[in-house]
Amino acid sequence: MANNSDTRRKKVQLGDQKLKRGEGGETHQIAEDGVPTLTTKQGAPISDDQNSLRIGPRGPTAMEDFHFREKIFHFDHERIPERVVHARGFGAHGYFENYASLANVTRADLFQRPGEKTPAFVRFSTVAGNKGSADLARDVRGFAVKLYTKEGNWDIVGNNIPVFFIQDAIKFPDLIHAAKEEPDRGFPQAQTAHDNFWDFISLTPESIHMAMWIMSDRAIPRSFRFMEGFGVHTFRLVNARGKSTFVKFHWKPKLGMQSVVWNEAVKINGADPDFHRRDLWAAIQSGNFPEWELGFQLFDETFADNFAFDVLDATKLIPEEEVPIRKVGRLVLDRCVDNFFAETEQVAFCTQNIVPGVDFSNDPLLQGRNFSYLDTQLKRLGGPNFTHLPINAPKCPFATLQQDGHMTLVNPTNRANYEPNSWGGEFGGPRESPERGFQSYPSQETGPKLRIRSDTFADHYSQARQFYISQTKVEQEHITAAFTFELSKVEVPAIRSRVISHLLNVDRALAEAVAKALRLKTMPKPAEPARPPRTDLEAVQSLSILLNAHDSFEGRKLGVLTSDGVDVGVLKALRQALDKEGAILEVIAPEIGGVEASDGSWLEANQTISGGPSVLYDAIAVLVSDEAVPQLIKDPAARDFVVDAYAHSKFVAYTSSALPLLKAVLGNRELDQGFIEIKTAKEVADFLRSCCKLRFWERTSEEPRRIGG
Repeated sequence: MANNSDTRRKKVQLGDQKLKRGEGGETHQIAEDGVPTLTTKQGAPISDDQNSLRIGPRGPTAMEDFHFREKIFHFDHERIPERVVHARGFGAHGYFENYASLANVTRADLFQRPGEKTPAFVRFSTVAGNKGSADLARDVRGFAVKLYTKEGNWDIVGNNIPVFFIQDAIKFPDLIHAAKEEPDRGFPQAQTAHDNFWDFISLTPESIHMAMWIMSDRAIPRSFRFMEGFGVHTFRLVNARGKSTFVKFHWKPKLGMQSVVWNEAVKINGADPDFHRRDLWAAIQSGNFPEWELGFQLFDETFADNFAFDVLDATKLIPEEEVPIRKVGRLVLDRCVDNFFAETEQVAFCTQNIVPGVDFSNDPLLQGRNFSYLDTQLKRLGGPNFTHLPINAPKCPFATLQQDGHMTLVNPTNRANYEPNSWGGEFGGPRESPERGFQSYPSQETGPKLRIRSDTFADHYSQARQFYISQTKVEQEHITAAFTFELSKVEVPAIRSRVISHLLNVDRALAEAVAKALRLKTMPKPAEPARPPRTDLEAVQSLSILLNAHDSFEGRKLGVLTSDGVDVGVLKALRQALDKEGAILEVIAPEIGGVEASDGSWLEANQTISGGPSVLYDAIAVLVSDEAVPQLIKDPAARDFVVDAYAHSKFVAYTSSALPLLKAVLGNRELDQGFIEIKTAKEVADFLRSCCKLRFWERTSEEPRRIGG
């Protein structure tokens, strides 16, 4: 029974810290080693806090699991009215358009007719921070989609990362408690760079794969518009004949993926903590509607049985190279909310909200989420009638026999409020429909009721290694730097050492680089794996951001530093080229009132130099006059504008008059090929073609390419 409870009842010594007994007069059940026995709130001793009760190693979670029920119930009700997790979010309305009939794999109504448009609401979010935290925290991003179908609401409640930290929902309260601010001091906020988080990770080997993802650039996206979304779990699709097909859901951004570097993220949070919110709002308001394609990874029982990992394990993924993604439709966000609180804040997503033709798998994390979400909505929204709120109400006809309750808006108007009843017609109320109604897939489940983890969940390092070797050198350097930064904030050396011991099972060079950067005095031994990690999994391109670059500047933003006397011809050429590309130009000036151009015309400014630092832009241009340069050289904000763009590997366009400013700010550095002088429309076009690569990585690292190739 490998990996069942490998951290259970271990007494962990962290430096000179020791576990203490209660000092408030409370009594504990004390084991022989002096450690209190974990109990329920009713005082019943707990035998296993690592696994929920299920029917067989890979079977469904049992409803009678009172310990899990109490634990998740209490966790769901810890905070009011803010969400316990995903508190900071931003949403928008739109629609999903189906490409072709999928009747062969699902009876779900929205997939039956080509061109069918289904109303949608999408909420993006960070996980760990509160409502007032900043947008560019290193964190998982929630990607929750509510589809208002003709047969009820379907919620695809996912993230921008395809795997998760834990395999069993019973561990979710522990994960979030560890990731959130430490309870004795109330900080750090919206950060995982602290002892509690990495202590939990280092004692939970199943989390190592996810740790690789959150230390990668996936955890600091440039925009909601430039990130992928995933359903995370394995679901089922069921067609009209009752045939089941396993599926994993993917959202692919039309504009491709893009992230920022860490130093950039830190500065963006200072310059504009609402950066992601503002970006999505501005894109929709300007008519540049964000768009994603929905993709299915479809596979059958035979593939599931023969795949190297268990498809019910949420810490694993199926590489696109093994099961290609079938694009089935597109999601377009074309309308901002009218009121943030009424819509974005009150929207309630539940993984249990599915429609006929979609069904669950026995993934224990998914089973627990299905169990948990209603509790959360009850606490946050005040009662069982949160579905009456317009943002949560179905847009199709609906009829129930549920009545009353706090803040009810709709009650049955029939004589009968029960079923079955002998009243016919309009007085009898709604009836079930065996033909149209939802029917669960009749999978056979056998096995003893046990708190157990399937042996097929025991490999914690192989896919973590595959993810790492699939990154380019640039991305690997960022992962190394992220681990170094996070662990440098951990005060207890033993925790740092334990994390390194896990990294040794992922990639020795990575572990040694992080250990050297932390100046570990002694290299630990590799952590004892529950199952020996595989080294035969090959690198796959789909896991890298840079190897899937979109090669377009569409949807991006150019910041143009200007002054009085700016060359109006060059500026016009830039604006025309960007308009054609579908990108945005913002004018940055010493004062918000604007500047007088070389032809005497007046240019309104979008930002001042101090209010529009280069971190807010994907590339910059410096179009200043000879007369303005001496003052700009003395201006700290102007100097930072250039220095940060250089440090963050951005492309820089400039006119000859700006050259003294660049040289004064950058010192003895040679202007590399990421700096492009522009005089004519042709040179402007050359600059824009370079910007399509988004970064000039050669400036700070080797050019992005697959490791070893």
